[in-house]
Amino acid sequence: MNTTENEHTTPHKHGVAVLLGALGVVFGDIGTSPLYALQTVFSTDHNAVAATTEDVYGVLSLVVWSITIVVSIKYIALVMRADNNGEGGILTLTALLRRIYRKPRHIYTATLLGILGAALFYGDSLITPAISVMSAVEGLAVIDPTAETLVVPLALIILTILFALQHKGTHVVGKAFGPVMMLWFLTIAALGIPHIFTHPAVLQGLSPTWAIHFALDRPAVAFIALGAAVLTITGAEALYADMGHFGASPIRKAWFFIVFPCLLLNYLGQCALILTNPAAIDSPFFHLVPTPLLIPVVILATAATVIASQAVISGAFSVSQQALNLGLLPHFAIRHTSREEGGQIYVPIINTTLAIGVAILILSFRSSAALANAYGLAVTGTLILTTVLFTMLAHHCWNWPTWVIAPITTLIGSLELLYFTANLTKIIHGGWLPIVIATIILIIMTTWMRGARLANKRRASLETNLLTWLEKISDKGIPRVPGQAIYLHHNLETVPLALKENLRFNHVLHENIAIVTVETTNIPHVRHNDRVTVTDIGTEDDGIVTIRIRLGFNDSRDVPHNLAWSAGKDPHFTYDADEARYFLSVLHIHPDHNCNKLTRIRRGLFIFLNRNAGSRAEAFHLPPHRTAILGGSMYL
Repeated sequence: MNTTENEHTTPHKHGVAVLLGALGVVFGDIGTSPLYALQTVFSTDHNAVAATTEDVYGVLSLVVWSITIVVSIKYIALVMRADNNGEGGILTLTALLRRIYRKPRHIYTATLLGILGAALFYGDSLITPAISVMSAVEGLAVIDPTAETLVVPLALIILTILFALQHKGTHVVGKAFGPVMMLWFLTIAALGIPHIFTHPAVLQGLSPTWAIHFALDRPAVAFIALGAAVLTITGAEALYADMGHFGASPIRKAWFFIVFPCLLLNYLGQCALILTNPAAIDSPFFHLVPTPLLIPVVILATAATVIASQAVISGAFSVSQQALNLGLLPHFAIRHTSREEGGQIYVPIINTTLAIGVAILILSFRSSAALANAYGLAVTGTLILTTVLFTMLAHHCWNWPTWVIAPITTLIGSLELLYFTANLTKIIHGGWLPIVIATIILIIMTTWMRGARLANKRRASLETNLLTWLEKISDKGIPRVPGQAIYLHHNLETVPLALKENLRFNHVLHENIAIVTVETTNIPHVRHNDRVTVTDIGTEDDGIVTIRIRLGFNDSRDVPHNLAWSAGKDPHFTYDADEARYFLSVLHIHPDHNCNKLTRIRRGLFIFLNRNAGSRAEAFHLPPHRTAILGGSMYL
């Protein structure tokens, strides 16, 4: 396993194309924050933060040092050292900890923290498309105030088209993402520079002393500003989550040489503008734009926010696949949209849920300013959980000494706790939204994880030992019919229910029988040569084998593909992809009111999720016309 501080785990090309790709995918969210971040800071709590020199410099200092500490130091310098065979993200941290922990309570704690982080990410995935696209389209109101009524319908139309195109994959439009985002970053830098020259004293705001002075002189106002300033670091988690696509080095280069400087120039320009024209606080970003360029910049901003939305949607698909493979969600359909890139997937149920959720948010909040109050808690919650998991990994895996971990955790953790606390004040103004979303996801994931564990134990009591069963039937002279039967099963030590039922009804067995189990490891990818293990469990000529397929949590669960890859590499197993028949065991679960392992509500939720889970045949990519589903009933 690789939990070392080595960014070269997976080979990546570090050319211009990769750098552009990172710009287009990784930095879309944080790159579009200038559209609404400072506007929200100066409009929060009835303009509690004033357009005075002290407040503007204080806010600018908070923004600059928040980005420096959280993004540059925490993510770029520290967290991106923790890769799982090149992959990143909060569930990757969880997977790494699950591999090194031995005590069940430690494994459960790491899993629970990862689940909570994933739950908050889903909230972010709902809010980001809505707030990003609305903030861009709101630029029309700067051109013509009467156009404000068009913001909601235009945002709905743009995002509806985006969600409708998801099934086609991002590999076509994705090629344009990098150049568009490069143009975007150069544009926002160019918009800020003239105003910095107009008011060069704004450069004083780069000093951390202004943030300290702001906090000491006006603590209540600074606290309010901090709650909104967190919007400048939204998307920081994406730098780590998308590390597996591009590698750490291109992301670091893009951040330090392009993204960070351009963001600073734009924020400096916005603050300089506010000092010279306090009325610009209603939309400081678009007030930077010369009037003749407003329409082109609105179009470019809309394109940038669509790219940011696409990155978050794709991230939600990836997190869902990881959660499914780690046993945190029931089966659902996953479709691969590219033959070249295995990571490009489409998850219909997640796409539909996000589309409906985003539409509801737009119709309910109707402006980016109103939705900004809901954004902060999802972001700060994810930041804190990442810090906690990273600290656990550094201590238990890398054996960093306390004198190294303590100051790092204190600096970063204290700042993030301040962010989180400041955003708690917004609960009644929309901050409740990510809490509700995260709670729902948390309940679903923990219920499924617990219910599946109990169901597997009950199921094991219904399934007899495989070797004992084979010995029992070996002397019964059961007829064998031509063909190959593949039985998908969760445990190679017991008899698949489908095999029992098939024998009970048909009184025959196929000439060649393979009992196959698919195991998900705590690493993102397993090499093809290491995936399949074949074991001949009967006599040499009875044609019965067990097959263990080990996959990474980012690998496709395509059983026929993996069997075909291994065919001929083991003398005990041959595979006929065109003739093999597949059998799945299914158990219809009914409530057992005498069972006290689950509350009645959670038992009902688990049964509901189990009954409405996606087709396992589709999840394993089995051909429908050669797949049979057999089983029985079980009480839980």
